[in-house]
Amino acid sequence: MASRFDYFYLIEIQYLGFRYHGWQFQHGLKTLQGMLEKTFAFLFKEDKFKILGAGRTDAMVSAESAYFELFANDELEPSSFQQELDDNLPADMKVISIEAVDKGFNIIQDVKHKIYHYYFAPVNEKYPFASPFMNCIREPLDIAKMCEGAKLFEGENDFRYFITGDIENKSTIRNIQESKIEPNSVFTASFFPEKSFVFMVKGKGFMRYQIRLMMGALIRLGRNEISLQDIEYALKGNPPNFQKFTAPASGLRVKEVEFKI
Repeated sequence: MASRFDYFYLIEIQYLGFRYHGWQFQHGLKTLQGMLEKTFAFLFKEDKFKILGAGRTDAMVSAESAYFELFANDELEPSSFQQELDDNLPADMKVISIEAVDKGFNIIQDVKHKIYHYYFAPVNEKYPFASPFMNCIREPLDIAKMCEGAKLFEGENDFRYFITGDIENKSTIRNIQESKIEPNSVFTASFFPEKSFVFMVKGKGFMRYQIRLMMGALIRLGRNEISLQDIEYALKGNPPNFQKFTAPASGLRVKEVEFKI
């Protein structure tokens, strides 16, 4: 793709994903890629660009910091174009920065690490205005046990039973640099439950639904439906002793992406 273009830009954006069907373009659906391509087509007037995301996100997943690469035929002045692009995007998307990169930069392979946050709260009642931002779980959870469970994901493990989709001829081994649950003090609002938590995960890359399935296992652990040993067993690549549960997407946010540049 790069050989077709002369200029390359790494663009950082922030977005609320609640009304989008994920990153990847889909006919008839509102997606982040589709919205960006529509905006670039308006700004450039001609179809002489391509964009490539650092990774795909699920429907309703938000990002505090996400990246895509813009391939263009015309040179841009980053600061002025940043303002122009930001002015033409909808209110739930914001451009954080634009940086010129060289032809050899690879937005997929040059990722150093990604950090995801999953926000959740055990509650006794509904919190409708919090629903785009966190998973409010209407039952008690053993948070201490969930904290223990989160630490089991750290290091090199086989996540074949924590992903969705075809895994034939694909490696399901991933190295998780950090995995923990802490009280949520970084993302607050008056319409959130009084007490909430955040599941923080750091690694180079993640597979489809991996973090949501990890969170789903922790929720089942917190409900005392499964044990710590059940999670350990599954992380060795063994068929799990429990039914997989995919946590709702709206609690998930891309917190940070760092590149090797």
